[in-house]
Order: sequence, then structure tokens, then C-alpha cells
Amino acid sequence: MTDWMHPGLLLVAAGVALTLLHGKARAVLALLAPAAAVTLVLALPDGVIWQGSFLGYAVTPFAVDKLSRLFALVFGVMAFGGGLFALKQGSRTELPAAYVYAGSAIGVTLAGDLLTVFVFWELMAIGSTLVVWSAGTPAAYRASMRYAMIHLLGGVLLMAGVVGHVATTGSAVFERIALDAPAHWLILAGFLVNAGAPPFSAWLPDAYPEASWSGTVFLSAFTTKTAVYVLLRGFPGTELLVFVGLFMVFYGIVYALLENDMRRILAYSIVNQVGFMLVGIGIGTQMSLNGAAAHAFTHILYKALLLMSAGAVLYETGRRKCTDLGGLFRTMPLTMICGTIGALSISSFPLTSGFVSKSMVAQAALDGHMEVVWLLLAAASAGVFLHAGIKFPWFVFFQKDSGLRPPDPPWSQRLAMLLFAALCIGLGIFYEPLYRMLPFPVDYVPYTGAHVVAMLQLLLFSGLAFFVMLPLLKRTLTITLDTDWFYRRLGPVLVRLLERMLGGADRAIRNWGIAATQVALRLVSGALGDRAGQARGRDTGAMVLWVAIALTVYLLFYYARRS
Repeated sequence: MTDWMHPGLLLVAAGVALTLLHGKARAVLALLAPAAAVTLVLALPDGVIWQGSFLGYAVTPFAVDKLSRLFALVFGVMAFGGGLFALKQGSRTELPAAYVYAGSAIGVTLAGDLLTVFVFWELMAIGSTLVVWSAGTPAAYRASMRYAMIHLLGGVLLMAGVVGHVATTGSAVFERIALDAPAHWLILAGFLVNAGAPPFSAWLPDAYPEASWSGTVFLSAFTTKTAVYVLLRGFPGTELLVFVGLFMVFYGIVYALLENDMRRILAYSIVNQVGFMLVGIGIGTQMSLNGAAAHAFTHILYKALLLMSAGAVLYETGRRKCTDLGGLFRTMPLTMICGTIGALSISSFPLTSGFVSKSMVAQAALDGHMEVVWLLLAAASAGVFLHAGIKFPWFVFFQKDSGLRPPDPPWSQRLAMLLFAALCIGLGIFYEPLYRMLPFPVDYVPYTGAHVVAMLQLLLFSGLAFFVMLPLLKRTLTITLDTDWFYRRLGPVLVRLLERMLGGADRAIRNWGIAATQVALRLVSGALGDRAGQARGRDTGAMVLWVAIALTVYLLFYYARRS
């Protein structure tokens, strides 16, 4: 028994309650629940808080250390800011689903065993799918189904790996995992699917931009950064992640430079930034792991700010393509300023949060004599400034006069943007509290003369290159093909082709199976006599549903008893 409430379950419960409330009561709960979760995270003591057993295995559903507190804190802050931004959202589904999503992400960070990780991992997939779907458009529905398909694949990989790991080791404890068994490779693959790693990176820009103007803000924060957390916890120092991360870094830059849709630009940028984090995890030193954790923290804030500014533009204009926008600085000055602060922060401009976090990963590569990795990260930093630091604000707020004259968004959206803009600048200046929360002691000073000058030079020349190449970078109404084409277009064609090829064989197999089943049932019925009624066929779907309901009820009673 414990007096501590689980902050993740608090948000999940708030999400359920939001479906029943209206008006001011709904708005009050939407703000109070994440504020309470943040307060809880800050007050929780280090160590195991809940402990028990499930199916004969020891489980730790609730445990706290520096790494878990760091991620749980920023997830709570993100839920508060996202809830504030979404107060004007008309959908009755989105905000409840988003809070279940956020609470599940916190649940993963506070899980001390792989079984609890898996439960919250799958609940997170359900919540995020509903956030995409709740936009209410045909495109959002199709994107949510593809999103669910990819994340169910990741969940199956993770489940198979966890089962294999528990069966082999006899323990479900979530700790560092060596890549010495097929089950451990499956766990890594399941984590990497959520991180947006190749070959499934395209699920992210396919799904996120189809969510509503507020839904994309929530989506940007939790899935990929929860993956970063579990990789930090389970696979630090795995060299493969350096190569995966570098691929993601440049993949995100190239596709973001080609994009015309402002939210797809920022979605590809998420893949790019997570790549930086994976490189830090793969390097595996205390400096690089601190850098990956700090960069995840700051990224959630400045990426949310960028998507809030894009969401405000979409909310006021109904348009999302760069070719349809421009000149909005005249009537949306606050949105422009906040979007520019987010753009400078993602570009690691001095006095912003990105400057004090991303540079730790590059410094770790240099300290580890990985000069090629350091050089590639420096080149990637220039690419980030090109596509997110300049391209996004330039084409959306400046470039040409589109003739649009929308006002700044309602007060709740403005307040959320101002809050996150203040955090981006505040952490860039007063970075010591962030450094104290990192998992390892920090011996790094970001504001040295050499570092500041080098970064300013890099950004200056990147900006010059942008305007020199501006005629080549101007957007046109094009479609950018990515690997999602295979399951969006080629996949259905192949399925229909296989159906035609195997149609006759499939019918023969089904008829033979039905006949064999009928014969078996008659034999069983004759053998059982009066008890034959107990051997009647049951609907498989109904039985699976009742098993799932029984398992859910068991878990709810288990958590309630522990609390």
C-alpha cells in the first residue's frame, strides 16, 4: 500500500472523465489534471513505489529515478500546454484521447518492468490513434488506420520480445538489455518502430499532419520521445543506434526541404531530431546520454511551439500548404514571433533551449574521437536551420503576400504559445535546473566563446545559403513519395492480386475445413451423449473479447489494490 497516486493513471482517469463533462467544468479539469500530474512527479520520492506479482513474475508498475522523473515531468508539462491550446477544440474525442495518450506515456516512463511497459505501450497506441481519427475527415480516418497498423506491428514485435526475454531470464525487470538473443532484437525493433526509424519512418509524416490543428501538437510529444526514453533505459551504448540515428537525421532534412505542407515539414523534422537523440544513445557515454535526454526534453517544448504556431495558422486560415500562405506577419504577429522562437530553438540558436541540449551530443562525439560523426552532426545542424529554422517561418509568415488577413488565434492558443516560448528562452538562459535533472552529473558549459561563435557562423552561412538557393527552394504543388507508398498504394494492389490468384484455392481450403469441422463435431457429440450441448461451437471473436475484458478487469483491480 502507498499514499502516492500514479500521475499517469491520474491523467488516464481525467481523460475518461472528460468524456462526461461540458463547458467550464471540462476546461477546469483539462487544466487541473496535468497540473496535478506535474506536481506529483516533482514530489515523488526516488525508488520503488508500487510492487507486486503478475502471472508469477515480480512486477514494478511504479518506480522513480532521475531519468524517469525527467521524462514524466516534460510529458506532464506537455499535457498541460497541449490541453490549454486545445480548449477551443470542438471534438469531444480528441482531448480525452490525448490525456489517455499522455498518461500512458507517463506510465511507460514510471514502469520498472517490461510487462507494465507493454501494457502502457499498447494503451498509448490506442490513445494516439484516436487523436488522429478524431479530426473527423476521411483523410484522418485512413491515416489513423495506417497508423494503427504500424503501431500494432511494433506492439507485436515488442510483445514477442518481452515474452522471449521473460521466458529465458525468468525476470521482467526493465534494465539494460544486451543484444545477445533474438528476443532482445525483437524488443529493440519494437522500440525503433515508435521512434520512427527506417524502414518505417514514413508513418510519422503520413499520420501526424492529418490530425486536427491541436491534435498534431499532442502527437509530436509522446510516441517518439517515449521510444527515446526506453532506448535510453534499455539500449545505451548500442553502436547500431549511431548509424540508425544518422540515417534519420539526413532523411528528415531531405524530405523536409522537399515538402510543401507546413505540418509535414515539421513532422519530418521530428524524425530528424529523434535521429540526433539516437546518435547520443548509441555513443553511450555519460555526456551523450545526458545530451540525448536533455535534447528530448527541449525538443518536446520547441516542437510543440512550432506546431502550435502552425496549428494557429491552420485554425484561422484553413490552409496548410506553403504555396497558399505568406504575409501573415501583418495580422498574426504573436503567432509569427512564437513560431520564430521555436524555429530558432530547433536550430540551436544561442539563448534558446536547443543550444544547451543538442550541442552535448556533438561534444560527446568529439570527446569520443568520432570525428566523422561530429562532422555529420554539424552538417545536419545546418540542414535543420535550412528547413525548420528558416523555411517554415519564411514561407508561412513572410515570402509573398497571400492576401490572407487572419487575426491571431483565441486567448487559450495565444497563452499556450507564450508559455512554451518562455520555456524555450528560459531554458536557454537558465539551463542549470535542467542539467541537475539529467541522469548523470553534468560537466559541460555550453556558453563558451568558441562554441557560441562556431554555432553563429554555422547558422549565418546556412541562412546565406537559403536565400542564395531561394529560387530552387520555392514550393510548388507537388506530391512527395515516401516509403508509405508501399502500404498505401502498392499494398492494396498486391492484396487484390493475391486474392484473385488464390481465390479458388482459398475457397477449397475453407470448404474442406468446414467439412472436417462438422465431422469432428458429430464424432464429439456422439461420444459425449447428453453433455454434447457443452461442446457447441462458440464465436471466436466473442471469446477473445471476453478474455480481453477479463484481463483488463484483473489489471484494474490489481492497480486499485496496490494504490
